[in-house]
Amino acid sequence: MPAPAYLSDTAPGSGARVAPRSWLRSDAPALSLDGTWRFRLSPTADLPEDVAGPALDDSGWDELAVPAHWVLQGDGEYGRPIYTNVQFPFPLDPPHVPDENPTGDYRRTFELPADWPEGARTVLRFDGVESLYRVWLNGAEVGIATGSRLAQEFDVTDLVRPGTNHVAVRVHQWSPASYLEDQDQWWLPGIFRDVTLVARPVDGLQDVWLRTGWAGGDGWVEPELTADDAAFPVTLRIPSLGVETVWTRPADVGRVEVGPVEPWTAETPRLYDATVESTGETVSLRLGFRTVEIRGDRFLVNGERVVFHGMNRHEAHPVRGRVFDEQHAREDLARMKRFNVNAIRTSHYPPHPRLLDLADELGFWVILECDLETHGFEKNGWTRNPSDDPAWRDAYLDRIERTVERDKNHPSIVMWSLGNESGTGANLAAMSAWVHARDSGRPVHYEGDYTGEYTDVYSRMYSTVPETEQIGTDGSTAPLLGCTPAQGARQRTKPFLLCEYAHAMGNGPGALDQYEALVDAHPRLHGGFVWEWRDHGILTRTADGTPFYAYGGDFGEVVHDGNFVMDGMILSDDTPTPGLYEFAAMASPVRFTFDDAVGVTVANRRHSAATDDLRFDWRVEHDGRIVARGVLAVPPIPAGSSARVELPAIAVAPDAETWLTVEAVLAAATSWAPEGHVVASAQADRSAQALGGAAPAAPRITGWRDAEGSLTLGSAAFERGRLVRLAGRAVSGPRLELFRAPTDNDEGSAFSDPTGSDGAVPGVSSASLWRAHGLDRLVHRLVAVQEAPGALRTLTRVSAADSALSLTVETVWALVGDELELRVEIEPSAGWPTVWPRIGVRFNLPDGGEPIPGAEWFGLGPRESYPDSIQAARLGRYTASVDELSVPYARPQETGHRSAVRELTVGGLALRAFPDGRGRLPGFVLTRHTPQQLAAAEHPHELPASQTTYLFLDAAQHGLGSRACGPDVWPEFSLRPEARTLRVRFGS
Repeated sequence: MPAPAYLSDTAPGSGARVAPRSWLRSDAPALSLDGTWRFRLSPTADLPEDVAGPALDDSGWDELAVPAHWVLQGDGEYGRPIYTNVQFPFPLDPPHVPDENPTGDYRRTFELPADWPEGARTVLRFDGVESLYRVWLNGAEVGIATGSRLAQEFDVTDLVRPGTNHVAVRVHQWSPASYLEDQDQWWLPGIFRDVTLVARPVDGLQDVWLRTGWAGGDGWVEPELTADDAAFPVTLRIPSLGVETVWTRPADVGRVEVGPVEPWTAETPRLYDATVESTGETVSLRLGFRTVEIRGDRFLVNGERVVFHGMNRHEAHPVRGRVFDEQHAREDLARMKRFNVNAIRTSHYPPHPRLLDLADELGFWVILECDLETHGFEKNGWTRNPSDDPAWRDAYLDRIERTVERDKNHPSIVMWSLGNESGTGANLAAMSAWVHARDSGRPVHYEGDYTGEYTDVYSRMYSTVPETEQIGTDGSTAPLLGCTPAQGARQRTKPFLLCEYAHAMGNGPGALDQYEALVDAHPRLHGGFVWEWRDHGILTRTADGTPFYAYGGDFGEVVHDGNFVMDGMILSDDTPTPGLYEFAAMASPVRFTFDDAVGVTVANRRHSAATDDLRFDWRVEHDGRIVARGVLAVPPIPAGSSARVELPAIAVAPDAETWLTVEAVLAAATSWAPEGHVVASAQADRSAQALGGAAPAAPRITGWRDAEGSLTLGSAAFERGRLVRLAGRAVSGPRLELFRAPTDNDEGSAFSDPTGSDGAVPGVSSASLWRAHGLDRLVHRLVAVQEAPGALRTLTRVSAADSALSLTVETVWALVGDELELRVEIEPSAGWPTVWPRIGVRFNLPDGGEPIPGAEWFGLGPRESYPDSIQAARLGRYTASVDELSVPYARPQETGHRSAVRELTVGGLALRAFPDGRGRLPGFVLTRHTPQQLAAAEHPHELPASQTTYLFLDAAQHGLGSRACGPDVWPEFSLRPEARTLRVRFGS
C-alpha cells in the first residue's frame, strides 16, 4: 500500500480548518482533552484508516500521555530522538518523505458536558503536533494540518454529539512540512501541546485585538473585533483606568483614548487588566501601552533606543522535551532576569502561548519567530529550496498568519521574524508583505534577507568584531555580506542587530565585552542574542543505570550533529555556566567608573527606568578580608544619565592589597529576585604599591654542581631531581603541560580572521593543530641535574614524537627562610607555527587514602575565568571543592581555571605566587583528571575513576573565543608560543 497522497502535498492542511485567531482567556466553555490516550506506533505511514472507527477495539493498545513526545516515553519502545542541526534525517527529495515514516495513532473518548451551549460552534484545538496530523471525530474525517509549533482549530460543530464522543488522531513523524522545520533541535514527534474542545457562542467574540500605543504620557487602544452582529453591544473595560466604553454595533468600534498611563517596557512591565464583553462571552487581556517604531537607523520603543541583551530560546527540557511546564518556564525567565537578560528571540518558532504571558509580566523584549527553517537545502546551493518555490507559497503564508494572529496581543513582542536560515525567495517576501499589511506597529526581521529587500532591520549572525564595527560606523564603505555597494549602503541606514552571536557551546563564549563596547560606541548597533540559552541534553541512562545527558549520536541516529545541541548558557539541569555570569557582567544595567580621586561615576544604562529600585553597597578588603563596608548615597539616576558620587575615606594597608568593591543591588524583592540581588558590581585597586612591587627578590644561588638530585629541601624530598614528597604528602612534578582538553570552541573551525592576525587557519580547528604538533603527547628528557647549598636545579628538553620543535624547561628549587621557592623558566625553540592552549606545569597529588577535598585561594573567582572571559571575576578569598571547581560540560573539556592567583592552599600545600617581570600572575586548575583523559571522553560518565588529584599552575591560558560557530579568539587573547616564568613559594 503506497503512502497517503497528503504526504507529498505541500498544502498546509485541509478539511474543516478554522482561520487563525488570538489565544485568549475566555469564559466560554472549554473541555481539556489532555490526559491518557490509547496509542499505537507503526513503522510506516501506509496504514488502513481503522484508527477512525468508534467501534474499533483498542483495548490492546498502549496508553500514552498527551501532551508528550512519543520518543521520550517508555524505554525506547516508541523510537528514539534524533538530533540534527542542518542535515535532514531523511533523503532530500522534496516534497516526498520515505515510506519508513513512524506514525502514531491516538484515540480517546470524551463526554460532552450536559451544559454545552446549544447553537454554539464547537472547535477542536491543537496547540502543537509534530509534524503532520489527520483528525477524525466519531468516525468522520475532520481534516489534516501541519505546522508543528503552530495552533490549529477545526470546526467540529456538525460532528460532535451529546454524550460520548470518539476522537482519533494519526500523527506522521515525517511529512512535506518537515522540510520547513529543520531547526537546530531534536526531532520529537507527537502531540506535545494541549488539545482542547472549545465552544464558540454565536453571540461571542470570534477574535479580539487590542492594539495599544503610548506617547507623551498618554495611552490609547486601537481595537479590532471579529464578531457577528448578535454579539453587540460589546463593552471594553479597563477598571484601573476608569475606562468603560460600549459599542452598540460593529461600525461604532474605534480608538479609545485612555489618558495618562504608565508605559510598558521590559524594565517596567506595567500591565493593565482589561475585559471585552459581548452578549455571550467575556475575554480577559492584560494590556501594555507602548509604541514601537524605527526612526532612521534607530529601533525605538516609546521613543527610546532599545539595546537587546538577549538570548535565543528554544523550548527544551531534559525529560519533557518541548512539553510546556509553566512553573519551570517561569523560573527559566526569572533566571534570565537575574542574569540581566532583557530580550528573547523565540528560536525558531512560536513558544507555548503562556510563555509570552510570562514575558509580558516579567518584562522582556521579544522577537517572535515563525515556525520555519529549511537549512538542510544550503549544502546543495539552496537548490529546490521551498522559499522560492510557488508550490510552497500557501504553506509559508499559513505559517506566518498563524504566528501573528495567535500572539498579536502581547506587548512584549516588538518585532516579527519570518523564520531562520531558509535562504531567500519570493515566499519569504510574500510573508513579509502580509505582516506589513496586517500589523504596521511592529517591524519585520529575517536574517537571511542580506540585501534588505523585504525586511525593516539589518540582521546578521556571528559577524566578527571588526565587521560589526564597520556596520556601525557612519560612512564605512566596507562590503557587506551578499550585498552590492548600493545594497550595503541601504542596509547601513537601518538598525542593526545580531540575531545570533557568541556561540555558547561548552566553555565560553569569549569576547562578549568587545561586542558590548561597539554597541555603546555606535547607536546604530542594537545589541543581539546569544546562541543560545539552554543545553538540550536529554536525560537518559547507560546500560548499568548511570544517568547522563544525551546529545546527538547517543540514540543511534543514522545522521546526527553530535553535541552541537549542547550550546547553552545554562546546562541541561538548569545550572548557570560561567559564561552566563560573564554575560551578566557585560550586560549590567549600571556601570561604575572610578576616578583617581575619591569618587565613582554611576551610569544608568537602562532603557527607561531610573535607579531608585537599587541600593549601592561598598566594601573595602585588605588581601581579600573585609575591613569596612557601607552604603553609598546615590540619588535616583534617570535612564541614560550618570552621576558622580563621593566615596568614603578608604583605609589603605601599607603591606596588603587594598581593593574597593561597589555593587548595585535590589533594594527590595521583585517577582524574579530577592532583596540584595546583585545586578552590577565593580572593583578598584587602591593598594599602596603596584602588585609587582610586592614580590621579593629571587634568591641568588651560586656554587652549582652536577649531582644525583636525591635530597631534601625543607619539607620537600627529591629523587634524581624530581619532586616526590612535599609538606608530608606524595607529590610529583612540576611537569610541563601545554595541552588542555579542547573546548568546543577549540574544536571548532567556523571563522577566523582572513588576515591571519588571529593565528588561526581557516577551516582548521586549533585543537587539530595542537594534536598535529603533539601537544597532547609531549615527552621529556632530563638533560641535567645540579645542586647548590639549599637549592636544586634541573634542565629538561620537552618535545613530541616526529617533531623537531621543542622547549627547554629549567626548574630551580631553593630554601628561603622557612619557605621553599620554585622558579620555572619555559623557553620554546624557534618555529612553533600555531597558538598554544596553555603554558603551565602539573603536579600529581595521589590520594594516598586521603583525596584532596578542594582549594582555598586568594585571587580571581569565584568561577572559572579565561583571558577573554574575565569580566565577571572579582578578586577575593574563595573556597571550593574539587567538583565545584569544574563545570560538568556535556562533553568533557577544559574547565576550572582561576586567574591571577596570589595564594593557594590545596590538601595541606600552601603557596604564594609572584608576578613575572611583566606583572602577570599565574592561574590554577585543580581537577581529578588529566587533559588527555578529559579529551578522550565523550561524556562525563566515561571519565575513568581517579586516585589522583592534579594541580596545574598556568603561566598563561589561550582565550576561549566562539569558534564552535563564530569568531575565533581575538588576537589580544591568543596564546602565542613564548618564554614564560612561574615563581611560587611553598610554606613550611
